[in-house]
Amino acid sequence: MKQFFYTLFTFLLYSTSSLFAQNLEIIPLGVYGGGDESNLSCYLVGVENSNSYIALDAGTIRSGINKAIEKGTFHVSFETVLQNYIKGYFISHGHLDHLSGLIINSPEDSAKPIYSLPFVTAILKHNYFTNASWANFGNEGESPILGKYTYKKVEPFHSFAIANTSITAEIFELSHVNPQKSSAILLKNNSDYVLYFGDTGADRIEKTNHLETIWEYIAPLVRNKNLKTILLEVSFPNSQPEHLLFGHLTPKLLQEELSKLAQYAGLEHLKDITLIVTHLKPSGNQIELIKKELMEENPLQLNYVFPEQGKKISL
Repeated sequence: MKQFFYTLFTFLLYSTSSLFAQNLEIIPLGVYGGGDESNLSCYLVGVENSNSYIALDAGTIRSGINKAIEKGTFHVSFETVLQNYIKGYFISHGHLDHLSGLIINSPEDSAKPIYSLPFVTAILKHNYFTNASWANFGNEGESPILGKYTYKKVEPFHSFAIANTSITAEIFELSHVNPQKSSAILLKNNSDYVLYFGDTGADRIEKTNHLETIWEYIAPLVRNKNLKTILLEVSFPNSQPEHLLFGHLTPKLLQEELSKLAQYAGLEHLKDITLIVTHLKPSGNQIELIKKELMEENPLQLNYVFPEQGKKISL
């Protein structure tokens, strides 16, 4: 009998430890910033083997899921991923390349929440989910109200749970051609964190301190090795004039911003973070040039990852 209870205890201890040791994973459904409507900003984040994801932006949904099925990331139907695996959406701002997949696939989707700062809810309610544009699949706004999506309006720096997952989150305000807004989200599972940015300009150019506020806030997570990944945009090469950036970053501006994070967290700790480069704009040879500039001018010794549509990134 003692042996039985010892075996049972060992099994439960192992099972519990394995559960809490589960890592986060990222599945890019779209990686570009405009231009290619089949591959626009959307990243699924969830715990490995849970089949429960929050979609970070939703520029491309169908093409991305189908690409993930083609690459063996998913072994179920498109409908299963859309309706059952995606538990909700975070929408960073109101531009089409960050939400058009959500809008166009809404008739086939299942009921779920949309998390955002209040200004994004207003855009969805007044500009997209209206009878003139599509139909009102939200739970507020113009009649008839279909109510498939529930708007979850979140204030900055307030922690909240992502329904039907083990993940909690906080949202932060960004500037995307000041005074236009965007936002970032910090996801937490156990002691692991992932930070995702929507479109953002550099503080110096936007004349704000939104990014520096975030760098200071996450510095303890960097020092303690809790922050595993940052997803941050680089839309243009260094040759793009600053007055024509339209609220985006270049490789040099990325280094400029992350040097502030290094000041708060310590340069030696940045090497432990994977930086997933998002929102590259596929115009001419621009993507190749951006990648070259990032790799050749890397004084902070950042670990860059360039995501591929449909290919899982394990953290």
